[in-house]
Amino acid sequence: MQHTNNQDTLVGLFVAAGIVGLFFLAMHVSNLSSFVEEDSYTITARFENSGGLKVKSPVSAAGVKIGKVSSISFDPKTYESVVQMSIDSKYNTMPDDTTASIFTAGLLGEQYVNLEPGGSETYLKADGKIEITQSAIILEKAIGQFLFKSAEEKK
Repeated sequence: MQHTNNQDTLVGLFVAAGIVGLFFLAMHVSNLSSFVEEDSYTITARFENSGGLKVKSPVSAAGVKIGKVSSISFDPKTYESVVQMSIDSKYNTMPDDTTASIFTAGLLGEQYVNLEPGGSETYLKADGKIEITQSAIILEKAIGQFLFKSAEEKK
């Protein structure tokens, strides 16, 4: 009987470890893995269309995550999407002529902001603004334009 209790205990510990592992995996996939706020500064970019970008979406440069989207709002005067990004303070040498684009990552279609550094010798500071942006490509809009163009050519 003692042998079965030890086996039950080991199986229970194994299942508990599996549940903890799944919890951390879910947190990592949903971008909630960083509970601690790191030292950062905020920059803003305006997009004609922010697509499916979400708060906490990654911000990357050269394929490296350097921050996250902190807020997305709509400007009723310019009809643009205003995206605020929180950039880790260790990446404080982004030139002020940096461009921002919204890309889609992987098969699941998670969108992120990619920053492409310019050549300026002055850097973006806290509350800086990125002037040159490229909006998200909306798949439905692109397909619609393709189909419309195909129909026009057949006439």
